[in-house]
Formats: sequence, structure tokens, C-alpha cells
Amino acid sequence: MDGSWSSPYFIGGAVLFAFAGAVAYFWMSSFLFGAGYQGAPRRSVDAMFRLSGLRAGDLLVELGAGVGAVTFPAARERCARVLAIEIEPLRVILLRARRALGPGSDRIEIRRMNLFEVPLGEATVVSAFLWPGAMARLRPKFERELRAGARVVSRCHAIPEWTPTEYDRGSDVYLYIWPGAVAAGGMA
Repeated sequence: MDGSWSSPYFIGGAVLFAFAGAVAYFWMSSFLFGAGYQGAPRRSVDAMFRLSGLRAGDLLVELGAGVGAVTFPAARERCARVLAIEIEPLRVILLRARRALGPGSDRIEIRRMNLFEVPLGEATVVSAFLWPGAMARLRPKFERELRAGARVVSRCHAIPEWTPTEYDRGSDVYLYIWPGAVAAGGMA
């Protein structure tokens, strides 16, 4: 075995180590930023679009955009404007690269920021796939900032103290229409 830096064994090992490190960072780093990563299956994305009635002219704010499973189909297939919010740096780079490589890029804005700080007043649709604790923390923000008629779609986790307008059991997607979700739930 050749012990030099240019050895194929050394180079192969270094590439493998770098790849393993990148994968570990991708999967584990989001825990440093607040939540783990799990991609959205296409059936859930389609259910979010169907339930929310997402269409051209809507402004979709995707909280925790990940790598864009909702962002890109919303802009490219539904012609909606999209504000993708993601805090994890590598995912923001991936989102920006995907935006640059495909159609509809003029309808996609990507911001690296804390999702609890993004203004929601202009959103017509908000999408989220976040832990239950994050959904509970977002509820008061939704109540303060959403305009009447705004639709919130959440995958897997309900918004505490709100009653969904509709729930798709097959894709585990909740739809809420503000402020009716609160009135139906008896909270204010």
C-alpha cells in the first residue's frame, strides 16, 4: 500500500470521509437549528395544494422549507409566488441552487431566517411540517398576523386549540382557514 497523499486509497478514503460528513451534517445539523429533517412525500404535497386551493396569485409562505418539496411544485406547477423560509445553511444553498436551475425562479424568494420572525401578513397560504411544539409556538403568531381568509396547511401535526376546516387522513394533512379555525374551536 502506497502511503503517499496522492495514493488512490488515501484519496478514496478522504472522499468517502467527506461524503459521510456531508450526509451526517445534512441529517443531523437541523437538530442544532431546532428540528430534524424529513422530506415530504408527493401525495402530502398534492393534498396540501388541493386542500388549500393553491393557485396563481397566491403567496405561499413555506415555514421550514427543507430542500423545497413544497416550494418548487407550488411555483412551477401552481404558478404561486413562494416565500421559502429555512434556517439551516446547507439547505438554503440547495434551495438557491434548485431555484437557479429550474423554471419559475422569478416566483420564488428564499430567506435564511428563523421561521418565528417571518412576517405573515401578506400570506394567503402558509405551509408547515413542524414538530408539535413549534406548531404551538406558531399559533399566537398566526392569530396576530394572518389576514382573514388565509389558509394554513400542516402535515402531520395539528395546530393546538384550532379546529381544522378539513383533514385528509390518507396524507395526514390539516387545513385551517383563518379566523374560522379559532371560532370553530371556541378559542380567541
